[in-house]
Amino acid sequence: MGTLYLVATPIGNLEDLSPRAARTLREARLIAAEDTRVTKKLLSHFDIHTPLTSYFEHNKLEKLDLVLAALAEGDVALVSDAGTPAINDPGYELVRAALSAGHAVTTVPGPSAPLAALTASGLPTDAFLYLGYLPRKASERRELVEKIANLPYTLIFLETPRRLLAALADLEALLGDRPIAVARELTKLHEEIWRGAISGAIEHFTQNEPRGEFTLVVAGKTKPKNQKWTEEKVMIAVKFGLKLGESPSALAKRVAQESGWERKEIYRRITEK
Repeated sequence: MGTLYLVATPIGNLEDLSPRAARTLREARLIAAEDTRVTKKLLSHFDIHTPLTSYFEHNKLEKLDLVLAALAEGDVALVSDAGTPAINDPGYELVRAALSAGHAVTTVPGPSAPLAALTASGLPTDAFLYLGYLPRKASERRELVEKIANLPYTLIFLETPRRLLAALADLEALLGDRPIAVARELTKLHEEIWRGAISGAIEHFTQNEPRGEFTLVVAGKTKPKNQKWTEEKVMIAVKFGLKLGESPSALAKRVAQESGWERKEIYRRITEK
């Protein structure tokens, strides 16, 4: 039985195709491609002659049997037009079907626009939320942004040139004027990563017509600085810390750092108990 390989392909610069990815595409029995015209150009550049079949959003279900039949005879590679397949591209249903049929499924990792934009954004990378393309309809877009407005994670979206300014306006209105990195045409000749506040991004792309493919990386919600805890919250933290066996001195120091209270005031409350 064959293996289904999810092969990441360049998002712009062809030099980003890894040697392993090229070998996998060359040795596969079949390549399932989102757009065979786009993939043919890639394969031609690397002198790869593996047979192709289309596998895109509107034929993905009817093509399942064909791909599974090919897997029964050997390995199949799944590719999107650019980047990592199954991320905002068809692939989930094929992965599930291949696994259900008993095939091995593995990945040949590589280029990914969301991760490339995130790592170059200058914004926190330890926790992030990727949400793909923002909804086309303004009402649905605003509803989504409202739901995630209070999350502390760095937010990543994809957007088209035509909807970029409207999306930025909604982000500013619902999230506030947060830090943002707007990445376009990553790894391509006209790559640009604009960094600043959302309002500045709106001004920049109003003066410079949006062109290319965009990835938006937006700072998550941060806690207000110097927001002092209530006495009730402080005493709950003290009680919990004592139960865990923290010493009064260490507990007072920790809670003071987190709460905005004076250490000696917290220590007095601990020793009075």
